[in-house]
Amino acid sequence: MSKNKVQFQKGLSLTDFMAEYGDEQQCRSFIFKVRWPQGFCCPECGYDKFCEIKSRKCFQCNRCHHQTSLLSGTIYEQTKLPLSKWFLASYLLTQHKNGLSALTLSRQLGVSHNTAWSVKHKLMQVMLERERSQPLSGRVEMDDAYWGGEKQGGKRGRGSENKTPFVAAVETTEEGQPVRIKMHKVKGFRKEEIRHWGQQQIEKDSHVITDGLWAFKGLQDIGIKHEAIVTGGGRKSVELLAFRWINTLLGNVKSAMQGTYHAIQSKHLPRYLAEFEYRFNRGLSSMR
Repeated sequence: MSKNKVQFQKGLSLTDFMAEYGDEQQCRSFIFKVRWPQGFCCPECGYDKFCEIKSRKCFQCNRCHHQTSLLSGTIYEQTKLPLSKWFLASYLLTQHKNGLSALTLSRQLGVSHNTAWSVKHKLMQVMLERERSQPLSGRVEMDDAYWGGEKQGGKRGRGSENKTPFVAAVETTEEGQPVRIKMHKVKGFRKEEIRHWGQQQIEKDSHVITDGLWAFKGLQDIGIKHEAIVTGGGRKSVELLAFRWINTLLGNVKSAMQGTYHAIQSKHLPRYLAEFEYRFNRGLSSMR
């Protein structure tokens, strides 16, 4: 059997990462280059000459004397945690295929659980916002899914009050190879909800393939080509080639989340889904 190119692609080792971003000055230099790739530019007057006021950890323009913090407007603003630990947290969260719990992250960083939880959720929020800005296009497999189980004595099936609905979609090539995925929490599977989601997350010239769920007809209302394949039920319904990648994706994500996290509250689910979305999409994009 040939090796999986995604699994065996060359990555950044922990030792290489620490050599490049292991201390505070290396992290600050990296942020400086990202923020001002052409060199410092005063946000007030546009002048390029400055001095660094180390006692206040800021830069001062030599012309208008406006002071600018390197971290202002970033997720690191006003943080008391060393940047080297923020960078290490980013590395660990993006490298673990099945996710990393806040408890494990706290042990890796040597910080309290509350600090690790806050860092993890801020980073996941960045992942969420980044992924939502890039809609899917072309051939798209799409399905409805739920997170959570049934409460004892409560309703069963779709009506369970302990289940959180979310939409999962995967963009593929015409040959059926995955390109990017999206997983978003929704209020419910109604035409209006799917129509609203489709307007934001799917390009109009796309060809979306779904099962026979009525709510997905909302895609047609906004001009998206929609092909509904009634799958029925049972094992054969998840073995259809038309839904190969969406079924594989959902199975892997749910198994990984259940194995890594003890519980995920409904209000936090979008960030956890975005975490898997971000890693999956970056892993595939590096191969193209």
